[in-house]
Amino acid sequence: MEAKQENLSGAINRVTQKSKIENFDHIGLIEITSDGIFILHASPKLGSNRQTLNDFYNENRANHQNMVVYRLKAANKNATNLAIENAKSMLGKPYNWTYILNDSTYYCSDFIERAFRENEVFEQIPMNFKNPQTQQIDDFWIDFYKKLNLEVPQDQPGTNPNQLAGSEKLERIGILNNINVK
Repeated sequence: MEAKQENLSGAINRVTQKSKIENFDHIGLIEITSDGIFILHASPKLGSNRQTLNDFYNENRANHQNMVVYRLKAANKNATNLAIENAKSMLGKPYNWTYILNDSTYYCSDFIERAFRENEVFEQIPMNFKNPQTQQIDDFWIDFYKKLNLEVPQDQPGTNPNQLAGSEKLERIGILNNINVK
């Protein structure tokens, strides 16, 4: 999902964006079944959940955010079914507000990386909380972790939406517009 520029979304984007044209603050996995189309994702509001595409779309469009669809390239397409199975096994866990990896809470890109982990589609990287212009830890993150009584986990293993969206294993399909799925 294309990133907003303020609050948590803006802070994620400031330290992880790869492009000024398109940047992301959230990522999920689409599941298509005979019952409908769902988004499997970890969100601050709902934790690790399975949300109808229609609800997900309407909620994010109300926040003026675009949704961009990607799919795995042919070489990795076989990983999708297992990833959906893995993602479903993680549903119900709370959101990981520390962004420090653990097995009882997930943040969005961690949730997706874990879903695909057995097939090594995505990888963990050293997390970055530094503003690229100043090379100093972004003020938002200093305050954020101070309130949690934690050190900023700079360079600890993790993931982020821009990193996953930028994977060479994905191909961009396009922006999701004007849907009405029941």
